[in-house]
Amino acid sequence: MRILMIVNLRSGQGDAGLYDYVRALGRSGAEVTMRFLGLGAEMDHLLRDADSFDRVVAAGGDGTVSTICHKLANRAVPILAYPAGTANLLALNLDIPDEPLELARVTLDGKTRDIDLGEMTLEGARDPIGFIVAAGAGYDADIMSAAQRYKSMLGPLSYLVGALQHLTPTVSRFKLELDDRTVMSEGLAVLVMNVVRVQFDLALTRSSDPSDGLFEVVVLRTKNVPELIPAVWGAFLDRFIANLERPAGLEVHTASHVRIEADPPLRIQFDGEVVDATTPLVARSLASAARMIVP
Repeated sequence: MRILMIVNLRSGQGDAGLYDYVRALGRSGAEVTMRFLGLGAEMDHLLRDADSFDRVVAAGGDGTVSTICHKLANRAVPILAYPAGTANLLALNLDIPDEPLELARVTLDGKTRDIDLGEMTLEGARDPIGFIVAAGAGYDADIMSAAQRYKSMLGPLSYLVGALQHLTPTVSRFKLELDDRTVMSEGLAVLVMNVVRVQFDLALTRSSDPSDGLFEVVVLRTKNVPELIPAVWGAFLDRFIANLERPAGLEVHTASHVRIEADPPLRIQFDGEVVDATTPLVARSLASAARMIVP
């Protein structure tokens, strides 16, 4: 088996298990080609012959994985989301293990699952941006931006620090164009979610299928951060108590095509990467465009 591995040298806190993972693949007879995404490296060049491999391993954070999946959209080569970033939310949602030997076993023997990709277009931008976890505007982007400086020291806790640094986020009025309907709302942020389990394994909605061609569009419909606490607590309790009534604070819609306007405009992020742009944004679902390796 021929495996192409793309390693983002700038992701997360580094990965001490990478050598054990590659050695386990080699002991199983796999031929591993490693290429490194660093300063000046072009993803198109790194993936130039990806179709000639049996597997592509995306070793990095969710932004790295989504970029690789978008470049290889609707192509037959299976992709493993190797959890080498800070949050690794796609790996969490797909139940990808983080132990090197188990990861090697999944890479070689796992099944494949075709899941949806998101594609975001920004006003004035020439090229669309792929995302596989979520794109969002507002408070979530502020948290991601503040967390950047702490990731190497604190890992996933950097997002909590980022949240604590933004206790008075901007409240905006939203115009959401969702397929063939328009919804007016307001709040701290809008998330266009392909998968719904987020940091600390909290699910923002009770049901979601990343293979149904639809996004969950979640409005954080509060005026301040303390009003979000009951919704977060409800998401936490949902892991232990069935049919618990969710508190107000999260407004959820589904759509395959989304346009978000905000007044005042809000900062944008995708898969933990903050974009140098503000709303409006347009997102569409690319149904079953990413072939992922899962346990």
